[in-house]
Amino acid sequence: MKSDLYIFAGLFVMAAVSYAVRSVPIAFLKKPITNKYVQAFLYYVPYVTLAVMTFPAIIYATQTPISGLIALIVGCVLGLFGAGLFPIAISCCGAVLIAEFFLV
Repeated sequence: MKSDLYIFAGLFVMAAVSYAVRSVPIAFLKKPITNKYVQAFLYYVPYVTLAVMTFPAIIYATQTPISGLIALIVGCVLGLFGAGLFPIAISCCGAVLIAEFFLV
């Protein structure tokens, strides 16, 4: 019974923190942001967040980090040459398959 109380207390604290993170900027920032440095920082935040979540997952999702790194390089090179999402995904899967065949 006491452990249920701890679970609900933890859920309440997480909900309060999540709500505070979203509502405090709305409450205090009434005027548009005019500082060009702050605007530039906020412009790149979604891209950095996506990269921080995606790149480690790419490298460590395979049996060996080397094959994940090879797939990342293959995907980046194909993306630089203008390949679409589906060909890049297929090529990266093939690169992982070949790399793990030789590495494991």
